[in-house]
Formats: sequence, structure tokens, C-alpha cells
Amino acid sequence: MITPAGLGSIALRLDQPVGVQRLPAHGEALVRFVDAATQAPFAERLAPDVLDAAERRRADRFVRPQDRGSYLVAHVTLRLLLGALLDTEPRDLLMARDACPECGGPDGRPVLVGGRAHFSLSHSRDAVFVACASTPVGVDVEALPAARVVAQTEEFFHPDESAELTALTEAGRPAAFARLWARKEAHLKGTGAGLGHEGHRSYLGTGPDADSVRPDWSLTDLPAPVGHAAALALRAPSAHWR
Repeated sequence: MITPAGLGSIALRLDQPVGVQRLPAHGEALVRFVDAATQAPFAERLAPDVLDAAERRRADRFVRPQDRGSYLVAHVTLRLLLGALLDTEPRDLLMARDACPECGGPDGRPVLVGGRAHFSLSHSRDAVFVACASTPVGVDVEALPAARVVAQTEEFFHPDESAELTALTEAGRPAAFARLWARKEAHLKGTGAGLGHEGHRSYLGTGPDADSVRPDWSLTDLPAPVGHAAALALRAPSAHWR
């Protein structure tokens, strides 16, 4: 079970109403954290009435119960939030994928058909984050990695970021790596591009303060459970989350 230290204001339980009533204004994002270890049983009960057939089939393909639970919690939470924000039955929401902005392929960011809201979700172990906004948004959560993982992924980073990681003590690298990786993934989820296209191009930094990605994107570190890092990217001059 995850102890949601510092997450009380955004923690969500699936056995209670989601408690949201309006779509975030321009420059805002609605962010919710869910502990899959405790909420997976409720997601299992809700899934038949909330998820679409493709999501249910995907859930059934997971072998590990933890992976299935995290997936169900993330997708049930997303549909409940969007349904409440848009006054629509969660199961009636239709989702698709945009074209990739880099290559034009069909593997861009997931979108809501009709474009009435934007969303992003992420799960790592039992930590689940979901974000909704009126403009493109990306959210990511990462568990602190083993030292060997840090050493194997430098090619994804800007040279200055790799230098920053190398300059840290071995004990300090996992937290900085997770913080940086969450920022990278959040930004790329928001734009819809994958790591293979531009993961190394933008400098986001490993320090405690997230740097601006570009003039029309904001990047914010989110409070996360112990042993994790999380970040939010929002297409707007300045971002606020609630």
C-alpha cells in the first residue's frame, strides 16, 4: 500500500464520488492520484459498466495482478473524471489517437473524440496519476530506478542532463533520474511525440525546479508517493493544477 504523503488534496477513492463539476479553465489542469493497491477492487467492480470493450480486453491480457489493477484503476478513474466534467456517462466516451506530430503515424497522444477535453494518465507500480484539461496535457509518474537503469539510458537525454546525472553521487542519481524522466514523459505525452523522436532535444534539467519547455508549454513537478517522481506538462503560458 502506498502512503500518499503530501497527496491528500488530490488523492481519489473509487468507492466515493469523484467530486468534480467543471472542466478546468485555460491554463489549469485537474490532477488526481489514486493508490491502485487499495482501489483496484473497486475498479474491478466498476470496470464492466465504465470501460469500453477494447479496454476490458486489454485488462484481461495482463498476467500480473498488480499490472491489471493499475491499468483498471487508471482507466476507470479517467472515465469517471471525464464523465463528471462533461456530464456524460463514462462508458459513452469515445477515445482515439491523434497522428504523431513528428512522423504523422497513428501513434500520437490519446484524445477524446469530439475534442471537448484533453487528458493524460500514467501508472508506475501502484501509483496512478490522471490529468484532465481544456488544452493538451501530459502527466507521468516514475518509480525510482535501479542504478543500472540510470547508466543504460543516457542516450535519451540532453548532453547537459547527462552531465548533471554523472556529477551526482551514486546515491543521488536515482531520484534525479526519476524526476527528469517524469518531466520528459509528461512533456512528450502532451505533445504526442515519442521518445524515439525528440526525447533528447529539450533540456528540462535534473534539479528540484522544472525548467520551461518552450514558450507555449509549462512544466510542473507534482507531489508523489515516497520512492516516485511525477510531473505535469500543459500547453498554456502558465500552468496551475488542482
